[in-house]
Amino acid sequence: MPDKLLTLGMFVFGMGRLNYQEFERRTSWKHGKTPRFGARDAGQFLGPGEQSITITGLLVPEIYGSYGEIERLHEMAGTGEIYPLLLGTGEVLGEFRVLGIDERWRTLMGGGRPRHLDFSMDLDRADG
Repeated sequence: MPDKLLTLGMFVFGMGRLNYQEFERRTSWKHGKTPRFGARDAGQFLGPGEQSITITGLLVPEIYGSYGEIERLHEMAGTGEIYPLLLGTGEVLGEFRVLGIDERWRTLMGGGRPRHLDFSMDLDRADG
């Protein structure tokens, strides 16, 4: 059983590292409409629309992963670059950019570091 769950560029989400519990993908398609007198609007399929992915997970550095992995995702997002996204099976999902990362720190330890760090990351498809 492979330990890779997902790869964003060179960043690997996996078992024993930063992993995620939920993967949500939203895909839309565009349809144009033209008003017509005395009839319903005429519609036409215009092609693919937006595709977004939200990944949510939990980091517990005492058990698996490290704070540095979340920081690395912040650094990647800060470049504005587009990264290939692949499932652990090797299936290519497309080219994505990081739109945002949310964190929730729980069970704080001395020094203010969290014992549990919930995170979510929003990705937006950037290729055609």
